Amino acid sequence: MNLRNYLNKIKPNFEEGGKLHAFRSVFDGFETFLYVPNDTAKTGVNIHDAIDSKRIMSMVVLALMPAMLFGMYNIGYQNYLAAGTLASASFLEVFFFGFLAVLPKILVSYIVGLGIEFAWAQWKGEEIQEGYLVSGILIPLIVPIGCPLWMLALACAFSVIFCKEIFGGTGMNIFNPAIAARMFLFFAYPSKMTGDTVWVAQDSIFGLGNTLPDGFTAATPLGQIGQGIAPDASICDMICGFIPGSIGETSLFAIALGAILLLWTGIASWRTMLSVFVGGGVLAFIFQTTGQSIEWWHHFVLGGFAFGAVFMATDPVTSCRTTCGQYIYGFLIGAMAIIIRVMNAGYPEGMMLAIFFGNMFAPMIDHFVVERNISKRLNRSKGVKE
Repeated sequence: MNLRNYLNKIKPNFEEGGKLHAFRSVFDGFETFLYVPNDTAKTGVNIHDAIDSKRIMSMVVLALMPAMLFGMYNIGYQNYLAAGTLASASFLEVFFFGFLAVLPKILVSYIVGLGIEFAWAQWKGEEIQEGYLVSGILIPLIVPIGCPLWMLALACAFSVIFCKEIFGGTGMNIFNPAIAARMFLFFAYPSKMTGDTVWVAQDSIFGLGNTLPDGFTAATPLGQIGQGIAPDASICDMICGFIPGSIGETSLFAIALGAILLLWTGIASWRTMLSVFVGGGVLAFIFQTTGQSIEWWHHFVLGGFAFGAVFMATDPVTSCRTTCGQYIYGFLIGAMAIIIRVMNAGYPEGMMLAIFFGNMFAPMIDHFVVERNISKRLNRSKGVKE
């Protein structure tokens, strides 16, 4: 209550004619993040709900917490394991090493992304949009731990400016900003996003962890399979997430916890999520029957397949809106991810690229579904049997 009274007291300074009017968008963004706005629509017909977009974004961030926290622990785990000192390290030592390695990436992502959002809102005289609350944490979670901070900053700036704001901001973008950032990094700096040297943090941080040799390498199990090498990780480690990989993508259990929350709250579409796994499973099974050595279900526990299916493909802005379209959209992404993985040995991870193409085709899928529904209704009204 004291905070609410304080905000009401200083609010006139940020309104038209106030001495801090130039920062009106900043104040409005901070206020609406803390409290639900009292403003209501004055004209038109509007659907009212108990949750607004800021609360939706906050729920998605909460769903990402298990994957992020496990990713922090796994970074420390991989470093201590590579140095042979895991047995002598405590849980807190392992976790805080990963925490200190990931924290700068999260800070850079939010500082750069939100900084551009704030500046853009002030320039346009509009409200600050809340979409980057999710993108700001997604982007650090889908990059290798070895990704330099300056590269991450460039990717965040690119995604916010060219894949979001120029389309009109949150709700108008065609491509998922986090996917766009990953694509930018992969095609602009492939040596920093692939190979065997980017998956394990190789330097100690504030006395925690170990400094590994310069020539140290650690291939991901998916990368090993792409090279025709049997992965050296057990099935249990693959499912639990104790393998090298992008920060938030390794643990199927942590991702499943986030999926349960998103489905329980109705924020994510179960149709899209299920269809991704069905599409991927069908294609993976077909490839297995034609002689591929990897088991079909291994694709679900390796790389970013599960993470992409739960947190990326279900993005309500860039995915299909129609019920039938969600089934088609999800199946397309899952199938395309497996095709890229199997058919292109130089690019073993195909999930992010599949979602990028899925975003591209989503409006067209919805268009044909809607046109088909219109045609069916017209035929019914005319008494025409289909």
